[in-house]
Amino acid sequence: MTRYLLLCLLLTDLAGASVQGAEPWPGKPAYLVKVGLAGDDPVPPAATADLTKACEGVSFLRSLKYGESEQNVLDVATSAADTAPPSPRPVLLFVAGESFAADNPAPDAQDPMRDAAMCFAARNGLVGVSVSYRLAPANPWPTGARDVAAAASWVHENADLFGGSRDEIVAVGYAVGAFHVASLLAHPEFQDTDSELAAAVLVSGIYHAGADATAAEKSYFGADANQYDQRSAFPGILNIETPLLLAWSAQDPPRLVTAGEELKHRLCNSATHCPHTTVLRTRESLADIFGVDTSGGGLAEPTLELVREIETRGLP
Repeated sequence: MTRYLLLCLLLTDLAGASVQGAEPWPGKPAYLVKVGLAGDDPVPPAATADLTKACEGVSFLRSLKYGESEQNVLDVATSAADTAPPSPRPVLLFVAGESFAADNPAPDAQDPMRDAAMCFAARNGLVGVSVSYRLAPANPWPTGARDVAAAASWVHENADLFGGSRDEIVAVGYAVGAFHVASLLAHPEFQDTDSELAAAVLVSGIYHAGADATAAEKSYFGADANQYDQRSAFPGILNIETPLLLAWSAQDPPRLVTAGEELKHRLCNSATHCPHTTVLRTRESLADIFGVDTSGGGLAEPTLELVREIETRGLP
């Protein structure tokens, strides 16, 4: 059966949950980010149609360069109604990817799933930024972490151009993107000037390559498994003070569930802090995907709570 990781940011009932008085998300359609399996079904046409409606009132800036490579581009989404927001808005920096490697070096085409995430941000009083990054085998470890650092630095330098707050950048890493965000946090040597993050959301990632590494993972981490320990997110991520929201799906492949549980366990037993944690659901039919979920189980509310926590603390 085809497996999906829910992009649950669009699922939870957001009535009364918006940040800084912004308009809540209209309706509650759910969208999917595919995880891991080649040959999975494409995004249903109905999902694309609902996305178009959900993104009404959102303005996009496309393919902005943040680095030297043609893959170093990002998109920015803001509310079209907020031409001059009264105060800088927090930024959700989405780093999503299904694989460490790709044959085609060109950046991903416009992705409706990434647009869904950015529209969630814009409609809830935030700025949404979606990052494309370089891929192996041409760009092995630690290129991904360095690209996230460069994108964060770009946002710091240009936040005022789209009403964003350079002090409230929350990186949201999905799948492979979760590793790259975690790796940046764990390895200060990869960080650029002004690339600090106020918080991070890590969703269904691996945080240490092991004996079960796939061919794509080996193309990024290298063929020598003796190097994997130093190229993982451990132990560096256990020493950070950056607030974290950690999530995975109960129906993720077992190794992703294990990776999330292990990271939570090690963080909770570290000298820093236990992360906020959410276990996501998956949906197995279109009727269920586009139904109204009144029981929660998504990322929307936990993410907005994390943003409000950052605003309250005045971090970083």
